[in-house]
Amino acid sequence: MKLYIINHSFAYELENLTRAFFPNEKLQTIKDSVALEEPYVYTEVSNGNLKVKVSADGKTEEKAVLANEDDDKELLLATLLYDCLSKICKRDLPWGLLTGVRPVKLFRKLVDSEGREKAKSYFNNTLLVSDAKLKLAEVTEANERKILDLSRKDSFSLYVSIPFCPTRCNYCSFVSQSVEKAKHLIKPYVNILVEEIKETAKIAKDLNLRLETVYIGGGTPTTLSAEDLSRVIKAIIESFDTSFVREFTVEAGRPDTITEDKLRAIYDSGCDRISINPQTLNDSVLEAIGRKHTTEEFVSAFNLARKLGFKHINTDLIAGLETDTVGSFKNTIDGILTLSPESVTIHTLSMKRSSFLTAENKLITENENTSVSDMLSYAYTKLSDNTFRPYYLYRQSKMLGNLENTGWAKEGFDGLYNVYIMDETHTILACGAGAVTKLKAYGSEHLERIFNFKYPYEYTDRFSELLERKQAIYEFYEKFF
Repeated sequence: MKLYIINHSFAYELENLTRAFFPNEKLQTIKDSVALEEPYVYTEVSNGNLKVKVSADGKTEEKAVLANEDDDKELLLATLLYDCLSKICKRDLPWGLLTGVRPVKLFRKLVDSEGREKAKSYFNNTLLVSDAKLKLAEVTEANERKILDLSRKDSFSLYVSIPFCPTRCNYCSFVSQSVEKAKHLIKPYVNILVEEIKETAKIAKDLNLRLETVYIGGGTPTTLSAEDLSRVIKAIIESFDTSFVREFTVEAGRPDTITEDKLRAIYDSGCDRISINPQTLNDSVLEAIGRKHTTEEFVSAFNLARKLGFKHINTDLIAGLETDTVGSFKNTIDGILTLSPESVTIHTLSMKRSSFLTAENKLITENENTSVSDMLSYAYTKLSDNTFRPYYLYRQSKMLGNLENTGWAKEGFDGLYNVYIMDETHTILACGAGAVTKLKAYGSEHLERIFNFKYPYEYTDRFSELLERKQAIYEFYEKFF
């Protein structure tokens, strides 16, 4: 599909909106006034006249408006485009004009600046957000706010990356290495990671920063041996001042990597939150997505974690997985609730560019969009009925149904790190391959990033260069703290 951008600079937003309606189309953006080739989206601004014309699937829709000098032309153009696209596709988007990652953050800004009722009206009437998603955003924002208020000027969180997995799931686009191919890299990787943790802790100490949350993620951290897990966690606890830490999470992830000695290594080190992520409790779906474990193995791992004393266990699920149905997804939700985890994250499948699904040219169909919406509705109702509340929410491009990912938790069991990283509340110091340090200037939206090398072999071979990069943390705090 061709997207014509004539006499304006709003290509990014209009591209995202077009993709939301036509997720399978490859967009070609054209900024010259040339002959139109179907299918196309034509957008033009000329002397205050805004024009949109869409031709696709044998149908054509056209809208125009004369803008005043002080009108938001980008918003007006997006509204015209949305109207045309929704008529051609015969559907509305649950989040309306919103295509960004953080709708709840936008809602909070509007509440703070305009008041709650005006914020709700703007979401509904201007951004065309559905009543259901407005309610979800409002409730999530209220729960998020309590967590954000815990952060201070000197607060930061620590992220530690373990970029190894037993196998790669077909929906995944993360830069992680399968253990089969990268087993020889694990020991040298852990050795260097421990050194980076120590160096990062020194920087935090020099700057008098206060550690609030720790998150060991990946990949799958439990691909490490119990000994290596202990080494990493011990390095964190011995190097950083953890006296103010509110939450320490290890993403146990894949049930097929969980053993009693690994769980003991995590628990005995003082970690108070783990995430065991089956994604589905349907064995045929697990096989279809490339997971090498069964539902029974997940339940066994969950029960073992509970038996060893873990008081906060999170589980991640995905709506819209290949071969899953509304019925089998409902069974997954019901099965998870019988285990009574403290928090549950419901993800919507995103057709990520570098995943196996996308490489296989898997297309998003209207039936899938409808099904995944029904899946989320069922999950949200059942979780609410079982005393869970939404505490964070974010969105990604090319999600089925143009929906969202939402974290749900029982009272007192919110995942604090999840909120801080998604809201960009405070600095995140990051260690490990593929990790990104995000430096946040307190009281502003200013954010700077320091990227670690993506691949474990790069990370170990160029470690001295990485440490040089991290000296920029000092310069940032001298300027903004």
